Amino acid sequence: MIIRSVWPPAAVLALAVSSLPAAASAAPPASDTARSVQRDADALRDTGVTAVAVRVDTPGGTVTAASGVRDLADRRPVPQDGPLRLGSTTKTFVATVVLQLVGEDRMSLDQTVEELLPGVVSGNGNDGRTITVRDLLRHTSGLSDYVQDVFPDPGARTYFAERWRSHRPEELVALAMRHEPGFPAGGGWAYSNTNYVLAGMIIEKVTGRIWQQQVHDRILRPLGLRDTTAVGTTPFLPDPHTTNYQQFTPDGPMVDTTIPYRPFDSGADGSMTGTARDLNRFYAALAGGRLLGPAELAAMRTMVAVPGDGGHPAGTRDGLGLFQTPLSCGGGYLGHGGSGFGYVVRAATTTDGRRTVTVSAHSRSADPRTAERQEEALRELVDRALCRTP
Repeated sequence: MIIRSVWPPAAVLALAVSSLPAAASAAPPASDTARSVQRDADALRDTGVTAVAVRVDTPGGTVTAASGVRDLADRRPVPQDGPLRLGSTTKTFVATVVLQLVGEDRMSLDQTVEELLPGVVSGNGNDGRTITVRDLLRHTSGLSDYVQDVFPDPGARTYFAERWRSHRPEELVALAMRHEPGFPAGGGWAYSNTNYVLAGMIIEKVTGRIWQQQVHDRILRPLGLRDTTAVGTTPFLPDPHTTNYQQFTPDGPMVDTTIPYRPFDSGADGSMTGTARDLNRFYAALAGGRLLGPAELAAMRTMVAVPGDGGHPAGTRDGLGLFQTPLSCGGGYLGHGGSGFGYVVRAATTTDGRRTVTVSAHSRSADPRTAERQEEALRELVDRALCRTP
């Protein structure tokens, strides 16, 4: 999925909640765009999401919408531009740093993992000599996703028992090495968080500094993204944040999962936090050519087909840390999503970076029928926000 894929097949979880109160909507919007965005936010809430927040940035200004409640206990309104867990949108930041290093001739996309991290990818048919940096960034490595190993028994009990445990990147890669690859490198496509754990390790090997510092120095500071952090293992979000809720079993209770599950929320594959404002600024700058040179941006946007059975919209393609999805009005949008227990974030931009949208949904359900309705509502929201003119 474009959103971070973190669940074993038997426990596919998606955006949702069973029954929710009527949402608190703000005063009547002042424009057709604002009314449209608010209606779509309410429609997503009506499928059962406890809280929805949307920010759309265009050359004509900013439109925001919120729906639902910040917390089911106190029922306060959803804050605008509150702090979010970014999940796998982290991957676009990491891929951008790697491509900047490529542009500086400090490494190559065609270098193998073995050249950069000798002996790290080996065993059970895994061979770092055949996997390139490009394969890691576009999920064509064939490597197993370590997430299945750190959450083998899906349920609230596992979440509470293991949520404080953290693993070094080398440990996560070693877990993935217990499994045979899904296909030879370059011979297929499958989303694997292991790829970006390795990308973070490569950044440190090439620069001598951890990936978090490189993201800060190369992206966050130059763009003035003061509300985005890449600290890695911070368990708490600053206020005013919205509570995240996870339903672990169909018809089960909604569990407060605002504290992340650190076994898969602490690395280069999905640990950053930030705001919708900062995400929109980042993706606009990236698509607009302000973070990468022309050759590196072209490499990032060189796409491979994504299988139709992976939960993606038809026609979705994957580049280097960036997906491209068709728009109903023609063309397509660039972006990435992120998710974890209790939250989903979707960030997207038109290909020229002039129109951006970030949507956050703050609950997830174990009921696949509800999940399907919510995913469709979320996709429609993003599509209409980017297709609408001006």
